[in-house]
Order: sequence, then structure tokens, then C-alpha cells
Amino acid sequence: MTSNGWLQIALFFALIALTAKPLGEYMAKVFGREKTFFDFFARPIERLIYKLTGVDEAHEMKWTEYALAMLFFSVVTMMVTYAIERLQAVLPLQSLLNPQKLAAVAPDLAMNTAASFTTNTNWQAYVPEATMSYLTQMVTLAYHNFASAAVGIALAIAFVRGIAGREKKTLGNFWVDTTRATLWVLLPGSLILALALVSQGVVQNFRPYDSATLVQPQQVQTTGADGKVITQTVTKQSIAQGPVASQEAIKMLGTNGGGFFQANSAHPFENPTALSNFLEMFAIFVIPAALTVTLGRMVKSPGHGWAIFAAMSALFLAGVFVLYWAESHPNPLLHNVNQTASMMQSGGNMEGKEVRFGIANTALFATATTDASCGAVNGMHDSFMPLGGLVTMVNIMLGEIVFGGVGAGLYGMLIFVVVTVFIAGLMVGRTPEYLGKKIESYDVQMAMLYVLIFPFSVLLFAGVTVLMPNLGLASLNNTGPHGLSEILYAYASATGNNGSAFAGLNANTHWYNLSLATAMLVGRFLMIVPMLAVAGNLAQKKLVPPSAGTFPVNTPLFAVLLVGVILIVGALTFFPALALGPILEHLQMLAGKSY
Repeated sequence: MTSNGWLQIALFFALIALTAKPLGEYMAKVFGREKTFFDFFARPIERLIYKLTGVDEAHEMKWTEYALAMLFFSVVTMMVTYAIERLQAVLPLQSLLNPQKLAAVAPDLAMNTAASFTTNTNWQAYVPEATMSYLTQMVTLAYHNFASAAVGIALAIAFVRGIAGREKKTLGNFWVDTTRATLWVLLPGSLILALALVSQGVVQNFRPYDSATLVQPQQVQTTGADGKVITQTVTKQSIAQGPVASQEAIKMLGTNGGGFFQANSAHPFENPTALSNFLEMFAIFVIPAALTVTLGRMVKSPGHGWAIFAAMSALFLAGVFVLYWAESHPNPLLHNVNQTASMMQSGGNMEGKEVRFGIANTALFATATTDASCGAVNGMHDSFMPLGGLVTMVNIMLGEIVFGGVGAGLYGMLIFVVVTVFIAGLMVGRTPEYLGKKIESYDVQMAMLYVLIFPFSVLLFAGVTVLMPNLGLASLNNTGPHGLSEILYAYASATGNNGSAFAGLNANTHWYNLSLATAMLVGRFLMIVPMLAVAGNLAQKKLVPPSAGTFPVNTPLFAVLLVGVILIVGALTFFPALALGPILEHLQMLAGKSY
């Protein structure tokens, strides 16, 4: 670890903290239908959309109607995405939008990808530049980057309205919330970020791929259909390009993570400079962090929003410290390699890391992307030290609530707030209260249902997979605890709607495509329903005046208790599985064994 590395981490966090308040207050105005500086542009477009679609913007929805609208919208757009993937080879404007003549996507892979981008997961079991046409990348995948992020923000705002409401039966209008999230927040932010990325060298064009002659021909071995190894001499390389910057911007700002290229944000066309790397990391956290301020303003308790921000920050800083520490230490199995940091080398574990960014920026990027359910990567998590990989896995297994995905992180954290307030009430022997509303059995039941769905999906799918040698284990490139980590990470990433992976797993098989797609849908939609049920029930409650026994939710003590509940309920649920995976791998590495 170096002082320069810590300075960059401190600068990143300081900028996030400084941006949270103005952006959070702006979003509170947007969803509170207050006047903003951007109304002159967005409001006419909003009115036109409602006129064309027949949406009554004054109509308020109960939580059940809100949930049904969200599910209907998601199912329809997922099916359209699947259809375009399957038909991309015959759709119009092939010379412009499919100049590489890419074939139709296989049915199971198309379903996996459609579910992935609809749920804000952006898991990619394919090579993007060799599988998806420009049309598919823009019309379906980039569209879902906006739509899934807008849905997440809308759901978070609905939950906040449930907390702030007084004896109301409604949570707002799903169509209005998603439209305003897109027009006022995601589109202008993406436009600014895309232009900034273009200025750094991120590609944005519709050109066919270029072909370059190699200075030195390469011998490449492949396996033929008959199973025999074939050696080929490669003299040319295809240089992929396309409308990258526009997709890269919303990929990061919407905590989506799906890359235009297979190397994701380690690719120089997606992330060419140190400044672009910093901007992309900043974009991951900026909206989730600001939503805590939005919460505080909408419920008229700014201190509560900052307490939640503090709890998220403590978990984030703990994660980045452990990951940076783990990756800065040398690998004890490399006895004949100088791994000491100096002016000439970074030291530590550089396997799987971009030399342009080094260990500090890779550790920061990996922590942010797994905290925020983004899934974009600028290094290979599969190449991290066991404890470094453990941090990325634990970040996801906490429920993606450490800032989390846009919107999803906030409503996930608020579920833990309900559980924390309930536990605090039990500790003092009185009915729990949350911002003047009594937390009753129904609220706790729905909250715990939300909390339990996540580990149930991860552990069930992972357990079934390890029991099927021909379907599950055959895709592993590693054995032992590291192989188990690859499977655990895959299903945690899918259910948590993160999308990153331990890249040693070949997930483009019928079993993994379909099981991971199911896990993504479970982790998104089955968890949303009980969350909205809690919001709907809270909205109907009467306010209870605070008393001497009321547990305040705007203090450091509350933030500490919230972090404790998250660690106990979230992390310890997965401890037995983690003990057999990265923890065992770390202990065996110290004993001289690797996998």
C-alpha cells in the first residue's frame, strides 16, 4: 500500500460525499414535482410521452398496482429484447447496424442476456464484440441500461413515499417515476459523462471492424469439433469498435456494468486513461450516494439520510481497505519473484490487473463495482488473492446495499433499517417505531422475506450445481475451494443483480444460462414484491409522536447498530460457504498449495 494509492481513494470518497447533497436535493425536487432548472427541456418531452402513451400523470397507484405495472413493463421489454437478439441477422440496415454480419444469438444465451439486462444485472456469458450487433447493443442492451436503472430509482422513491406518507394508500405513479428518472437524471448525466469519456479517447462510431496485420505472427491452438487440438498461424487481428462511449456512460451511471467489449473497463477503448477510470468509478457511486440525501429530504429528516450514508460509507471503506491490503501483499507461492514495491514496480499481486491503473485503482474499482451492483471491472476478480476475492464476494452477499444499485441499494438498505428498528425496539422492550410509524409483525415478516430470498436463491442454485458433475462442475477451470468460489460468486452475482464474475467459469452452457437467468429474475422481482408490500403498509400508518423511549434513527449509534445488523444477518448467512471457498483457499495458500 502506498500514500499515493490512499490519496486517490480519499479523493474519490471526498468527491462522492461532496456531490451527494446537491444531487440528492435535486432528485428530491424532481420526484416531489418541484421546479428544477432542467424543466424547460424535460417537461415538454414528458408531456408528449404521456400524451402518446395515454398515461394520466395525476393518477396515484396502490403498491399492488405499482408492482403489477413494473412487472408488466419488465416482461414486455424483456421479450422484445429476446426477439431482437434472435433476429439481429435479418433486421433492416444490416450494412450500418450489423456490418460484421453477426448471426442470431442462441436461444438459451438470448434468454440469459434478456433477463440479465432487464434486471440491471448485465451478466455477459458471451463475447460482446463477436456476438451482438450495433443494433442489438444500442436498441436493446443500452436501452435496458436506462430502463432498468430508472425502474430501480422509481422503486426506491416509492419506498421513500411509503415512509413519508401519512394514512395514504398510494405510492405514486410507476410510469411517471420511471419517466422522470430517465429524463431528469439518467439522460443528462449520461450525455455529460459520454462527452467526457469521448474526450479521453473512448470510441464512438459505426465503422466496421478494422483489420491489422501482426508484426509478429502468432501460433494459436484451438480444439476442433472432433476434440483434436489444431494449431493455426494468425497473421491478422480484428480491431473491434462501435458506439462505445454512449453505452459506457449509462453502463456506469446506471450501475449496469455490461461492457461493449469482453475486457469491459480494462479495454482501452472503454477506459483509456487514468481520468476516464476515475470518472467511471465516480459514476458508479454518485446516484446511489445521493439517494440517501433524497431520502432525508423527502422524509423531513436529513440526519436519517446522513446516518444511512455513514453506515454505507463504513462498510465501503472497510471493504476497500481489506482488498487493497490483500492485493498489496506478495503471493507467498512465488518464491523467486521480487514482489517488493519500488520506483520500478508496483509490488504485490499484479496478476489480472491493468498496469495502467495499478493495485490501488483496481482495488477501489472492484470494491465500488461489487458494493454498487454495477459489475463493471477493470481487473479480473478471479486473479485476486483469496482474501481479495472474498471482499468482492462479501460485498455482493451483504445484499448489494452498500450504496448498491441505483435505487435498489437504497430500498435494500431501508429493509435492513426496518429490521434494525425492530431489533432496537425489542432491546428496550417497547413497540418499535420508525420515523413516527410503528413497525408491526406484517412489516417485519415482509422485510425478513426480502432478506431470506437472496441467500435461498444463491445457496440453492450453488448447491445443486456442485452436485452435477456433467452440468455444473464441467465448466470450471479450477478445482477445490477456488472452483467453489467461482460457482458461489456466479449465483451471488446473478441473484444480487451485480453481473461481475470469477472469470474462470464457462457460463455459456444450457445449465448456466438458464439457471443464472432464473436467479437474476428471482433476485430482482421476487424481492421487489415484499419490499413494496412494506412500503404500502407503512404509507397507511398514522404518525405516533416521539417519546422518551423512541429510538432515534439519525444518530451515530443508529448507524453502528445498522452496520451490525447487516453484518450479522447478511454476512454470517454465507459464512459456512465462504469458509469452504476463499477462506479455505487462503489457509491452503499459506500452507503452500494453490488451485
